[in-house]
Amino acid sequence: MGAAALTSCSDKQLDVEPRDRLTDANVWTDPGASDLFLNDIYRSLPDGNNWYDPVENWSDNTICGFAWPTSRTLVQQALYSPANAGLSGEVSNMYNWSTNYTYIRKCNVFIRNVTASSSLSADYKKGRLAEARFLRAYFYHNLWMAFGGVPVITDVLDVETQGDGVFRARNTSEETLKFITDECTAIYADLPPMPNSGRIGKGAAMALKGWCELFAGKWAAAAASNKKIMDELDYDLDPDYAALFLSKGNASKESILYREYAPPGPGKGGSLDGLIGPTFTKGGAETSWGGMNPTQDLVDDYAMANGKVITDPTSGYNPQKPYENREKRFYQSIVYDGSWFYNDTIFTRRGIGSPNEIDLTDRDDAGQTGYYPRKRMATDITLGAASWDGYTSYQNYIIFRYAEVLLNYAEAQNEAAGPDATVYAAVDAVRGRSDLNGLPAGLSKDQMRTAIRRERRVELAFEDKRYWDLIRWKIAEVNLNRPLRGISITVAPNGSLQYAPVDARGGDRKFFANKNYLFPIPQSVIEQNPKLQGKQNPGY
Repeated sequence: MGAAALTSCSDKQLDVEPRDRLTDANVWTDPGASDLFLNDIYRSLPDGNNWYDPVENWSDNTICGFAWPTSRTLVQQALYSPANAGLSGEVSNMYNWSTNYTYIRKCNVFIRNVTASSSLSADYKKGRLAEARFLRAYFYHNLWMAFGGVPVITDVLDVETQGDGVFRARNTSEETLKFITDECTAIYADLPPMPNSGRIGKGAAMALKGWCELFAGKWAAAAASNKKIMDELDYDLDPDYAALFLSKGNASKESILYREYAPPGPGKGGSLDGLIGPTFTKGGAETSWGGMNPTQDLVDDYAMANGKVITDPTSGYNPQKPYENREKRFYQSIVYDGSWFYNDTIFTRRGIGSPNEIDLTDRDDAGQTGYYPRKRMATDITLGAASWDGYTSYQNYIIFRYAEVLLNYAEAQNEAAGPDATVYAAVDAVRGRSDLNGLPAGLSKDQMRTAIRRERRVELAFEDKRYWDLIRWKIAEVNLNRPLRGISITVAPNGSLQYAPVDARGGDRKFFANKNYLFPIPQSVIEQNPKLQGKQNPGY
């Protein structure tokens, strides 16, 4: 009977289309299936809520609290080379050459097949193709910042049919930039002004364009791109700076581009609270790895509550009471000696037996600087081993937000035209959220530049922006060629606290201006592509 049944079936009847997986036969005919392919590309956006050694640690804002990750073994010592590419570790995918080209290929596959599909509607194609083109431009911008000019590939390469035709030469840095910004301009009209949660909208396209123009020093163009967001779109500053970076801020009108973390379920959330937050809490429990310790250099840039910088003799700053009367963002962003976090008062002072005493010898995961981050840290979940790898927090990882647009505009406009009224208005809007007075009138272009850079450092702290600001401002050779500092706090015989800045363990930095403004192209990539041979970045 079994044999008879089998022989009665034709080969065509047995040749059924599998319904439990995506295939070329079904994915490009159904919007839902095509969306699954595109959603997988969305998952390639930076996974910044699961980094134990974030990009911020490459800068002068923070230091990793333990010695072995990439930021302290390679990047801080400028030991990256064509052999190691300097981009290993868990943030590597964000700037890794091969990984980004894998993402770009996925975009190209989606764009080619959706464009060719006769089953998908014109409206579907218009919106989704714009999203895919944005994602491709975003991955190219990561490569461009890291390596300069790279091969711009918009077709789907296949070595079996193209042979050596898959090898492409490097485009220049200017050509790569033009591709990115032209794509953003072209897709702007096809994107929604305020997209559904987690998707790409007009603001993301123009924010990426404006950021790349700012990075390249194209001031007038950068000002115009960021002003377009300010004038045409309905983004706004969130009134609650602290909540913006927690799950209750996920629907904020300030967020423009972000990676979502969707509960419930294992592997769908973030672990940053257990990876980069304060290390020890009540009873000496290790509630975080302590992977990101703010430096004294960053802390010193937070203003006083009256809006004046601490170096201003009229600011009221007292170096022996350094945490009194500081601006709101300081208290919303920094865990300092004597402040409360989660379930305990955190003491980083020396000599009282605190497990969080500043770690000047790399003895354990206690902080290297006397500070921990508060910004982005959720305290309404159970911290500890369960949150290290349990993916239990669901706040978005923000890539672009409206406050950065305002600061980008202010910087670009100041450089292009000087500190006009629109520059003041943009900066003062950001300051006003934190109840700071406006900047003093009559600043020169140089004075306004200094003010904007300080504002940017404080406002965007712990958002993985600072390293690239140092690179584009060409001051990495200064800021990353000197020891970073922490604060040593001791108790005097009379019970008063004594504060003394100290060189932080792991804060010794090296940066070689003749080569380190770009990363080396991996040697393995050059050996595979004959058109890249002899085209390594200078100094490597």
